[in-house]
Amino acid sequence: MDLFLPVKPTVLIVDDTPANLSLLGGLLHEHYTVKAVNHGNKALKVVSREQPDLILLDVMMPDINGYEVCRRLKANVHTRHIPVIFLTSKTDIENEEMGMSLGAVDYITRPINAQVLMSRVKAHLVNASNARTMRVNNEYLEFEVSKRAKELVTLQKVTILALASLAEVRDVETGNHLYRTQSYIQALAHKLQDYPRFSSYLSSTMIDIIVQCAPLHDIGKVGIPDRILLKPGRFEPHEYEIIKTHPTLGYEALLQVQAASDDSVYFLEIARQIVYSHHEKWDGTGYPQGLAGDEIPIPARLMALADVYDALVSPRVYKAAKSHADATAIIISGSGQHFDPDIVAAFVALGDEFQEIAKRFADSVHGLHSKALSLSRAISKAFADERSAPTAK
Repeated sequence: MDLFLPVKPTVLIVDDTPANLSLLGGLLHEHYTVKAVNHGNKALKVVSREQPDLILLDVMMPDINGYEVCRRLKANVHTRHIPVIFLTSKTDIENEEMGMSLGAVDYITRPINAQVLMSRVKAHLVNASNARTMRVNNEYLEFEVSKRAKELVTLQKVTILALASLAEVRDVETGNHLYRTQSYIQALAHKLQDYPRFSSYLSSTMIDIIVQCAPLHDIGKVGIPDRILLKPGRFEPHEYEIIKTHPTLGYEALLQVQAASDDSVYFLEIARQIVYSHHEKWDGTGYPQGLAGDEIPIPARLMALADVYDALVSPRVYKAAKSHADATAIIISGSGQHFDPDIVAAFVALGDEFQEIAKRFADSVHGLHSKALSLSRAISKAFADERSAPTAK
């Protein structure tokens, strides 16, 4: 006994004449599951409960005519795919054009030719089955593409944070610095969407890219020697010049990453802008290129303010944190000199939000002490390595 008999397609007949329902049902019942109703409204109720595979629809009916039934079916996203064949005694071309324009797949005139009816029903059911298979396949492909795209975005974010952590573990700052600066930049960018100078650039997509890339801003510090990067006191002039090379080191590292990729990766271009130019100043006195004003890429201008603010309000083992009010005063004093004036204005308007971000991602005392201990050990090792290195002749 075959437990997997093929399921018969369901055909819904809609006709207000009992004789027509009987005739059509008799022709179809051997090959199909037949359902029959004698009113348009009844047809709509049946379809809403259990969708047939095909509908044979009379045009002239007393409640709502077949054209209106078809119009409502095609207007509903859940029923628009059901093939509709009009059955009518009207033979003029205008009525046929009306039916086809509403989305019907065929138009059969009475008196019904049984062979023609059966042939067309079969053909349209095959077409509908193929279309249904294609829809399912397309939905599956869309799901897989969407899933893959989400995986790639996640991988991109993880990669960025992993790269950023390489620099962070060698610095006095904590990992929360990355989260705070990301959040500051996100708040600033959304605020600046209302500013004419920034609205065309700061789309939602661009903001997402900038925020993702922000943690890479100090990736170049990986190339700074420990004896300088981890020095607890003030830098000597020649040491500061070495520190100032970290934007260039980071920029060149990202260029190598880009060169290793077969395709152009746009987020790396934004990352390079942040890495290379976040120490530039609005008045042209920054480094490494001495860019001024709008020459400085917007992502780097956002990073510049976020980085400075975080440095001011965050406690370190070697300094106390400044209050938000004091940090705000310093940043305002740098408007038009260190910072883009419009970005400063946006920052001032976001004062409460900046304070909330600083509080949400505040560094723990344990984290600071652990960082201090690691820093002390790294400094000792750096200077021990320097003393043990062979002297150049």
